[in-house]
Amino acid sequence: MRNWPLYDLSVRTSRIELRHPTPEDLDRLADQAADGVHAPGFMPFFSQWTDGDRETVTRRVLQRHWKAMAEWTPQDWTLYLVVVHDGEVVGSQSIGAIDFGTTREVLLTSWLGLRHQGTGLGGHARAASLELAFTGLGADHALSVVRQGNDASQAVCRKFGFVHDGVQTNAVRGEKAVSDRYRLSRERWAGHRAIDAEVRGVEAARHLFDATATTPTANALASALSGIRYAPESDQAAA
Repeated sequence: MRNWPLYDLSVRTSRIELRHPTPEDLDRLADQAADGVHAPGFMPFFSQWTDGDRETVTRRVLQRHWKAMAEWTPQDWTLYLVVVHDGEVVGSQSIGAIDFGTTREVLLTSWLGLRHQGTGLGGHARAASLELAFTGLGADHALSVVRQGNDASQAVCRKFGFVHDGVQTNAVRGEKAVSDRYRLSRERWAGHRAIDAEVRGVEAARHLFDATATTPTANALASALSGIRYAPESDQAAA
């Protein structure tokens, strides 16, 4: 798509491909989500988007992607990519930032369908998203927020070299939920990089990611002054 170069962006490892979803990919992703992402008794996501009947969950998946595209600016963006394994859409990875041209920080989120968890695909998907962040976009840090008790996702953060960077509290299903914030520097990423990944198509889309403002927006400035960056959604990088 000539006027939306993100459609040509992809990252490949030996096992998976991350790519901007086509309408058909989104349909398959929505079905994957409705089939199950986590055990019913534990909600890893702040927005609780997996609660509800099948029609509700599939609609939320589609609307989240459409909303991110509709509201995209170089100063405030979230890139949602599908994870594809052997031709099947198995999950999602996102990379988001505010004032990336100034902060050089990205926030990662992810999920895999239940039947694909524990297969190693989550690790390959996370490696691909980090390759895009650091090699493709030139990030200095990647951030992840994982709810306490989400042991698989906590383990993925440690495996890739993330270090603990504080905690975050949210209300989830009417109860207090505490999550760990993690940070990965470019140097630590390079030292823990164990899965090769190839980024394609980023050059034509680079202007969509680089902020033009030299002064942080009010929200970014408030976060800088308080020393706290609150993630709008938690991460589920199940391996």
